[in-house]
Amino acid sequence: MLDVVEAKTTEELMAEIGQRARAAGRVLATAPADRKNRALREMAAAVRAATPEILAGNKIDVDTMTANGQTAAFLDRGTLDEARIEAIAGALEDIVALDDPVGSVIAAWERPNGLKIERVRTPLGVIGVIYESRPNVTADAGALCLKAGNAVVLRGGSDTIQSNRAIHAALQKGLAAAGLPEDAIQIVPVTDRAAVGEMLRGLNGNLDVIVPRGGRSLVERVQTEARVPVFAHLEGLVHIFVDKAADLQTSIDIVVNSKLRRTGICGALETLLVHEDIAHSHMPAIIRALQDKGCEIRGGAVVRDICENIVPASEDDWSTEYLDKILSVKVVPDLDAAMDHIATYGSNHTDCILTADQAAADQFQAEVDSAIVLHNASTQFADGGEFGMGAEIGIATGRMHARGPVGVEQLTSFKYKVHGTGQTRP
Repeated sequence: MLDVVEAKTTEELMAEIGQRARAAGRVLATAPADRKNRALREMAAAVRAATPEILAGNKIDVDTMTANGQTAAFLDRGTLDEARIEAIAGALEDIVALDDPVGSVIAAWERPNGLKIERVRTPLGVIGVIYESRPNVTADAGALCLKAGNAVVLRGGSDTIQSNRAIHAALQKGLAAAGLPEDAIQIVPVTDRAAVGEMLRGLNGNLDVIVPRGGRSLVERVQTEARVPVFAHLEGLVHIFVDKAADLQTSIDIVVNSKLRRTGICGALETLLVHEDIAHSHMPAIIRALQDKGCEIRGGAVVRDICENIVPASEDDWSTEYLDKILSVKVVPDLDAAMDHIATYGSNHTDCILTADQAAADQFQAEVDSAIVLHNASTQFADGGEFGMGAEIGIATGRMHARGPVGVEQLTSFKYKVHGTGQTRP
């Protein structure tokens, strides 16, 4: 394979990948559910069997990232261990349990002239996924696209290329064992950035949708240059508003989990807003719980007056996705001020209110224009797997087609089936 890759230009290589993906997609579009499910089960078994190879590849990647001075959050996203590999295999099996969306009837009706019309789910076709530093995306994206009847072209980051290749090899074994084309899940075998450019141009019309998973610079490039539709979010500027009717212990538990369970994911809390009526009674305990776990707090003047060891917050802090043990904190006068702050600085990704006041929660969830809006629950639940979707290919904050976790159903389109008995139009 390496000799073949070296003998082609990047443009030629990517064009061939696109052609093979389109051909495989036509097979998948009509593949029965039991065949796809068998492939997923075989993939899970192959991932478990390949644990030593995946760990060996991941060690190479982590050593390289460490030598290149990557941040702790970046290293966390790219590191695998036996538990995380088992989680990857388990996610593949979870997708087996999902209903197959392809062919399902979304709506049906009959016209006065006797025509019977059905709106039926169909695959999108060929999906391109461009991602950085998360090896689990290789399996999640491949499996979700397969379940929805789509072929997929995966372009992972150079930082985890060995891990991605090892996982991809297991996925292809599963496809082969189920009698499905191995080209249904392809991984770009080169790290040349020109390969991304070819994907953004659509692989000569063979790519139908692009999903970027990575940092702001990657997503901005995709959104700016892509000639095909994009499912994406630019960043996760996640907020929690602690309302005046919030329970203190519940607030401590949820805020600490939202920020520190995993700081490097897009659902991690980045800005905490506290109602001024409970600034003295609630905020010191919440902040101490965070500081005790090594979290740096950056706050405005009111926060610094009430709490100790607070770094002064700058204007930039309110629009920064830290992805690290850093949290900006602000005291606000009321619910409306909290929602105004979120509207000004938020990214329409995930936001949360902590309160025992149902009216306040209802207003927050109705008026905050984010893809995911929580009440009294950790923002770390912003995940397709936690939503019961098996897994997700990403989270979209746009308003067209897919919004929030992009799971199996969001990876389908639809067509109309019209059944007649000889009708003609007058």
